[in-house]
Amino acid sequence: MNPSLLLLSVLLILPLSDASPPPFKHYRFPTSASTSLEKQIEVTRPLPFDSLTPACTLPLFNHTFAHTSGLPPSAANYSAPLNCTWSNAALRFSASANGTQSDRIAAVWLAGAELLRASTPQSTSDGVSWSFNKDVTRFSALLRRPKLTLSVMLENTVDDFYTGAFNVNITFLFYNVRNSPIHNRRSLNSSPRKIIKRSRRRQSITLNASLELDKIPADLIIPVSAAGEEGYWFKIQTGNDAVYQGIQIPNNTYRAVIEVFVSAHGDDELWYTNPPDFYIESNGLNITRGHGVYREVLVTLDGNVVGSVLPFPVIYTGGINPFFWSPIVAIGAFNLPSYEIELTPFLGILLDDKKHYFGFGVADAISFWLVDANLHLWLDDGPVKVLAGPIKYKNPNNCVERESSFAELNGKFETEGERKTEFSGWVYSSAGNLTTSVTTKLEFENEINYKSNATIVKVEHEVKVKKEIEISIPSSGTVASYSVESEYELELKTTSIAGAGAENYLVSTELEISYEEEKEIGDFESELESKQECSGWIFVHGDDVLSGAGATSQSYEVEDSHGCYTRKISADQGAVVGDSQNFLCAIGRVSGSSA
Repeated sequence: MNPSLLLLSVLLILPLSDASPPPFKHYRFPTSASTSLEKQIEVTRPLPFDSLTPACTLPLFNHTFAHTSGLPPSAANYSAPLNCTWSNAALRFSASANGTQSDRIAAVWLAGAELLRASTPQSTSDGVSWSFNKDVTRFSALLRRPKLTLSVMLENTVDDFYTGAFNVNITFLFYNVRNSPIHNRRSLNSSPRKIIKRSRRRQSITLNASLELDKIPADLIIPVSAAGEEGYWFKIQTGNDAVYQGIQIPNNTYRAVIEVFVSAHGDDELWYTNPPDFYIESNGLNITRGHGVYREVLVTLDGNVVGSVLPFPVIYTGGINPFFWSPIVAIGAFNLPSYEIELTPFLGILLDDKKHYFGFGVADAISFWLVDANLHLWLDDGPVKVLAGPIKYKNPNNCVERESSFAELNGKFETEGERKTEFSGWVYSSAGNLTTSVTTKLEFENEINYKSNATIVKVEHEVKVKKEIEISIPSSGTVASYSVESEYELELKTTSIAGAGAENYLVSTELEISYEEEKEIGDFESELESKQECSGWIFVHGDDVLSGAGATSQSYEVEDSHGCYTRKISADQGAVVGDSQNFLCAIGRVSGSSA
């Protein structure tokens, strides 16, 4: 039945009473709900080598996470597969739950370096299952090593209400793409690369080459992470928390990138809906989700900000309306995004044979955030001593403006923020004297409106990110470039009606969330747009959903120099009602390929 018709039927029989409206919450899925036997789905483009037969397969991890709260990560021994020639790798994460269970956060680390951050779907007594592949080629330097420890964290609670255990399987798939039709097709249209240095190792220092981590993986990966007893992530409780780790990098490093993993939880899980503290205090509200909506993940080097992240608002399957997220989960829910910050301009600081401190913080945070990172380093094994120095460092001060107007529970709160950074530095290596310039601009807008005694709430959240990297040689000009513009928007409207009894509410919700990205890396271009539209209602008591309905539709479209992929899917009442996908490009679009 259509969610609006179900909502009408509930309204006709629901006795009403006066009560304060609920804040946005993380809800427990009703035990009476059915998740059906359909696999849970995160819509994304298949990996380019998914259709190939793996050169080798390594089933590595099989574990049941029952009551694991407070326990350290589970572990398995990893060694690179023997007698296997491969160029690309994927991590296959497959899992199921056999009873009622909330959504949980999970992570996979190899030698302390995070490979995957994921959340689980909520489950009922019917059980639930899901599976996906993640490209982990960027971690080749680790995957080729023997005798490492694979660690998996999934902190689960089993009690009288939460009865489900998560069964998790992890398999590594290795592909020899260089000997495949995929590689041959790309080679036909690939632009020439200027080889600056030949090396005995697997990789040369090249110009006019991709700056993507998956295309030319780093030679060394160093985790920036916690000790591991409670997971290798750092836990940040407040905006004043600062965590850091001292690392000495090799003095033959000619490029450095830090890859940041971050997820929001607890009172900050839906941070972009949080009201200011003064609004909560003025109205005497008994809620802990506050401190406004601005959150920025800061990356520091020896105490100085060298980059920051405005995180994408990943919605876990208990968020906003649990009926939205079965079987289609929210964008990024199974494979949370990581964020890359180019640190090559700072090699003049780092290449001094001393330990330096990489740190993280979350501006204006409340409890809690989980953050860690991987330091990707490219090494020069040639006879030339690598030297480096700074050219430009523009102090990356941010500007945040807040405006508010409210009378009792009704009001409007606007927040705007911007940060622009400009860094450049030179590196002298076997490739010559290269200058790396990095420019990043972050823009943030959020508006929250409370109407009708705050029983109607509307949230509009928008983030824009523009990042440009340019590598140049004095004699030749630009030899490699990277440009990416991304934008994510969220629009959320809820209408709450108080029911009979304390903490009883009927909440109807409309949600739109989207992610758009345009990328240029040398001759390679790509455009991506993913958008979800959801509508539904829930009848709640406190944090518990007693009943409800939800419908979700998603359109996913990507076009790049390798081809096109489109998928349109919709679900209603926990079942897919329409699903189509297409690998063909529309007339006028690029259908060729490049390296």
